[in-house]
Amino acid sequence: MEGRGGTPDGCGSSVGCPRHACPCSDVSMTTETSPDAIALDALGVSAARIRAAIETVIEGKPDVVRLVLTVLLAEGHLLIEDVPGVGKTMLAKSLARALDCQVRRIQFTPDLLPSDVTGVSVFNQENRDFEFKPGAIFANIVVGDEINRASPKTQSALLECMEERQVTVDGTTYLLPPPFMVVATQNPIEMEGTYPLPEAQRDRFMARVSMGYPDAQAELAMLDSHAAGTPLEDLEPVADAAEIVQLIETVKQRARRHHAAGTARAHDSRPVLPGGRRRVGLVRAAVRPARPAADRGAGGRAPTRQRRCGRQDSVPHRLLPSAGAGQGPGRH
Repeated sequence: MEGRGGTPDGCGSSVGCPRHACPCSDVSMTTETSPDAIALDALGVSAARIRAAIETVIEGKPDVVRLVLTVLLAEGHLLIEDVPGVGKTMLAKSLARALDCQVRRIQFTPDLLPSDVTGVSVFNQENRDFEFKPGAIFANIVVGDEINRASPKTQSALLECMEERQVTVDGTTYLLPPPFMVVATQNPIEMEGTYPLPEAQRDRFMARVSMGYPDAQAELAMLDSHAAGTPLEDLEPVADAAEIVQLIETVKQRARRHHAAGTARAHDSRPVLPGGRRRVGLVRAAVRPARPAADRGAGGRAPTRQRRCGRQDSVPHRLLPSAGAGQGPGRH
C-alpha cells in the first residue's frame, strides 16, 4: 500500500524510495534480529529456566533464587547465612542439581585441612616422582557447608581460589575450570563452635543472603510437594557448563559496551565490590521479570528505595560489629 508521492504508507518522504533504501523504513526487524538482541533473549530465557527449576525445590523465596542467579552470571560467589533448618544447603544443592556440570561439596569441620580443599602432591613410588591429587575445590560449583566451622587456616585456603580462580600447590599453579562458583553456608557467629570469617575471606563473596523462615502459604506448598517424595531428587539439569559460560560472556560483552558508551545506569555503575563488577545490574535486569512503567517511577528509573536494595545484598557481609561495638568513647 502506497501513500502520497508513490512512497510506502507511513513514509514522510516526498519522493519515491525503495523499501531497502528508505531511511524511514521500519528498523525494528533489524534490531530484533541483531546478535546482541538474540544473545540477550537467550540470557533471559536460560535464566528463567534455571530459576523455575530451582523454585520447584525452594518454595516461597523468589528473591533469594534471583540473587543466586545474579551472582552466578556475574562470576561471583555467594554466602548464605542463617540459622540451621531454613534451607541453606538445600538452596546450594538445588543450584548444583539444576546445572549439568561438575559439582562437589565440602563439609567444613574443625579438623579439615587446607590440603583437603586445594589438593596435595603425593609421591608415586612407581614413577619415583610427585603427582598432584586435586582437592574438592576443582569443580564448577563448590558447595561449602558450614564454612565458619573450619579453622581460619583452612578458610584461607579459599582466598586464591575464589579471587584468581586458580590453585597453587608446591610452586605449581593449576587453573580451575570455568564456570567456577563457591556457594558457602554459615551459621550465625554467636553459635557455639564457629569461627568468624576474616575480612579478606568475606571480601571474596559478592553477596550475602539470609533465607529466613517461609510464610504460611509456602509451608503448605512444601508439605504438599514433600509428601510424595523429595523434589531435589526429581530435579533434572536444565543447563550445562558450556551454556553458563556463554551466558557469562554475554553479560561481559554487554557490560563493556555500556561502560564504553557511557550509558550505564546508576545501579549498574555503583561500586559493589573491588574489581568494579559493573555487570551486576545488567544481570539483575535480565533475571528480574519486567515491571510496568508505572512501577519504575518518573523517567523510567527505579525509585530510590529500589535502587538501594542492591547494596543490601552485596555490602553488609563486609561490615561486622567488633567486640567493643556499642561502647562509648574510652570504654574499651
